[in-house]
Amino acid sequence: MQARRVDGRKVRYAVVGGGWISQAAFMPGVAQTGNSEMTAIVTGDPEKAKALADTYGLTAFSYDRYEEALASDLFDAVYLALPNGMHRDYAVPALEAGCHVLLEKPMAVSVAECEAINASAQASGAKLMIAYRLHFEPATLDAIARIRAGQIGEPRMFTATFGQRVEAGNHRAKQGYWAGPVPDMGTYPINAARNLFGEEPVEVSALGSRRADSPFPFDGTVSVTLRFPSGRLAQFTVSYESDAVDAYRVTGTRGDLHLQPAFLFGKGLGGTLTRGGEAERLTFPSVDQFGGQTRYFSDCILHDRLPEPDGEEGLCDIRVLEAVERALATGQTQALPPMTRRTRPDLLQKMELPEVTPPAMVNAAKPEG
Repeated sequence: MQARRVDGRKVRYAVVGGGWISQAAFMPGVAQTGNSEMTAIVTGDPEKAKALADTYGLTAFSYDRYEEALASDLFDAVYLALPNGMHRDYAVPALEAGCHVLLEKPMAVSVAECEAINASAQASGAKLMIAYRLHFEPATLDAIARIRAGQIGEPRMFTATFGQRVEAGNHRAKQGYWAGPVPDMGTYPINAARNLFGEEPVEVSALGSRRADSPFPFDGTVSVTLRFPSGRLAQFTVSYESDAVDAYRVTGTRGDLHLQPAFLFGKGLGGTLTRGGEAERLTFPSVDQFGGQTRYFSDCILHDRLPEPDGEEGLCDIRVLEAVERALATGQTQALPPMTRRTRPDLLQKMELPEVTPPAMVNAAKPEG
């Protein structure tokens, strides 16, 4: 089936997965995009289905009616925010039906699954964008632009720390590696390092820590080192068992750029640029990152443009996440074949929609709860 054409001025979305990220971040921001609207919700929770349908005027479908939903012609695109292991099984049928897909990151749980999703998008011509909201966020794009312009000289090293406390009752605490801190949180520093350096890593090493009393069936804290073809190094540590921390630093031959906060939403990101011993404070507005990325994706659909954070971008991070998993299992450094990314985030993608206030949640727990 060919990609769905959108004849109106707004792209109609079905929200697939009614968890915290959908309710707190995606759904409240759609109204202010100007080019998007929601028309359907797909969830396995009847109470959630009714409440969200009533609040936003949506048609509700259960997961076992997903095929029916895709055939209904009630929507042009889906925002897919299911657990990582379910991404392929819901993205592929949507793309095969010609439905455009905004897919939460990480893209899937293997390179093979990413390739299957990408093949479905290519076959139908439907647009596929991975929901890298920071690719449209002012501070992130400013940092990339400054480094490209040589403001810190030749970048040599990247370090990041990203932690939160996840309780034993959270659904992510009950699954394996692909629900753990590396795919969940490590995707952010991996993506940042790749795009700040403008190249793809060729070696991956990792060390994990698992406490004797840990409730997790995986390493609760993990440190990763990436080597790039230029010799640059990126190091990051992620944790499900620390106080909240959210920062990165990229250091070059003539300066240093420190962003803190660096990865979250709901507050303005910002940091410090230091050159020649002089520090300049960088401040940016708090923006609706989810509304911004939705507006960008809808523009791509309406004007038949390829989105920048496409399926290749998603695959680039997944191949690193797979290598981290192998490194943790074997204790050995993992080599990655050389790869060249066709496109990178650009300042022209910046979106500055005002931040929204999350509504009351319906049967949805915060990530750290």
